[in-house]
Amino acid sequence: MKFDILSNKILGAAIEVHKHLGPGLLESAYEECLSYELTKLGIHHKRQQPLPLIYKEVKLDHGYRIDILAEDKIIIEIKSVEILSPLHEAQILTYLRFAKKEIGLLINFNVLQLKNGIRRFVMTHI
Repeated sequence: MKFDILSNKILGAAIEVHKHLGPGLLESAYEECLSYELTKLGIHHKRQQPLPLIYKEVKLDHGYRIDILAEDKIIIEIKSVEILSPLHEAQILTYLRFAKKEIGLLINFNVLQLKNGIRRFVMTHI
């Protein structure tokens, strides 16, 4: 798949952050450190990217914010919660739909092993 290399680099950066920080911090700390790692890897990204919400004739320019948008292709939603819930999954699926992106990574840093906190989402119909 065309996004596998980029996804793997992002996940490698997330693992690096988790290896050094471990669980228990605020989402903003993980976002800052992940941004640092992405920059080191040469991955262009934007933090707190506004995501407009359009409802009928109403456009809310800054209705929501994507934690990190990597290479204008992959949405990264960062969490630091005890357990990822269906609501977190619905959130990233909604972001993918609104932003018209195909790939999303939901990363929960509040786990002992990061592999247990990673969910990858693929939108087949944009």
